[in-house]
Amino acid sequence: MTKSPGRSRTPRGDPGVTAPPPAPPAFTHDVVVIGGAGHVGLPLAIALAEAGASVVVYDVSEEAVKLLGRAVLPFEEPGAAAVLERVVGEGRLTATTDPAAVGCAENVVVVIGTPVDEHLNPDPYAIPQALAAAAEHFCDGQLLVLRSTVYPGVTALVERQLAELGREIDVAFCPERIAEGRAMIELHALPQIVGSRTDRARDRAAALFSRLTAELVFVTPEEAELAKLFTNTWRYIKFATANQFFMMANDRGLDFERIRTAITVGYPRASDMPSAGFAAGPCLFKDTMQLAAFSNNTFGLGHAAMLINEGLPLYLVDRAERHYDLQHMTVGILGMAFKGGSDDIRESLSYKLRRILQFKARDVLTTDPRVTVDDRLLPLEEVLRRCDLLIVGAPHEEYRGLSTDTPVIDVWNVVGDGVRV
Repeated sequence: MTKSPGRSRTPRGDPGVTAPPPAPPAFTHDVVVIGGAGHVGLPLAIALAEAGASVVVYDVSEEAVKLLGRAVLPFEEPGAAAVLERVVGEGRLTATTDPAAVGCAENVVVVIGTPVDEHLNPDPYAIPQALAAAAEHFCDGQLLVLRSTVYPGVTALVERQLAELGREIDVAFCPERIAEGRAMIELHALPQIVGSRTDRARDRAAALFSRLTAELVFVTPEEAELAKLFTNTWRYIKFATANQFFMMANDRGLDFERIRTAITVGYPRASDMPSAGFAAGPCLFKDTMQLAAFSNNTFGLGHAAMLINEGLPLYLVDRAERHYDLQHMTVGILGMAFKGGSDDIRESLSYKLRRILQFKARDVLTTDPRVTVDDRLLPLEEVLRRCDLLIVGAPHEEYRGLSTDTPVIDVWNVVGDGVRV
């Protein structure tokens, strides 16, 4: 295990004395995952069940719970489907919409994100409100693990909330660090950050996550909260840098991807420069705005990254208007997921692109080989046949080397004709 970069703390009371845990009730399961049918909670539940734990998924989505009862994965996640079928068949993973499940397990993992409102202000009360709804089911002796990104200070808020309820519950913030599409690998391969205020909470969280990974990093809850926000914001800023570089090169008629390749080949100090493309999804933009709010809106770098990344669809349409008569054209968008290889459309900038084009073009058609929740999608062959211009929205492998006589705007370079608009 990796030692804490900070000083471990003991509960209030006699200095240096760790209070013994209260006698636990007769729990019937090892872990319950609140919000466990989503992209973050379900891979964790499956991995813990595969590691031998008895796991209950508690989720308000009746459709997702029914699918899990039949051992059907509600979304794409490579490597998860076969394991889900096995652990459900062996009785190690069950799913329910009954909040009473919260009280059935020693370890309660909460996977409920902190949203931002229409004014980009974070809502720090989303998790406390969700926990309040299940308060009657919490038991003394449980460990409560906050797993999703939270606004800094939410862990302390939850600790106070539980104390006011009179519950003897240990609390830890252990942020998820996985990328969609790599969850079943990264849950085991990546170190787990454990943020705790007491030695007992630290040791119990360590015991839980040691089922998955041998490398643990111990910090305070506040340090863990910022570690998660810093990680996602760092990625968002890197994507914004690449997108700004793309705009600079493109405005001069130059191919950004050729320039990026020249920079990165055999040069390790620039090997992490990403390609240009839409930077969105359920975390990066939201977490950058949470960090901006935390810094009293003095985070100019984060706001600049937002303007660049969120402005890329507008930039592409503006450039397209200079070369094409869009008002007399049918434009097709290839890929509506928020990133390549995913079926997740949450916060996808392809939908922002569609809204802009619906105002500018004669018609807009969309297609995606993976997305299943949008009934407006058409088969790729129909989009290719009917459209006068194509724009790649998500760089799915299915589009790599696509052969078509229709002009393609491809900031990702997935088609392979270079990156110029």
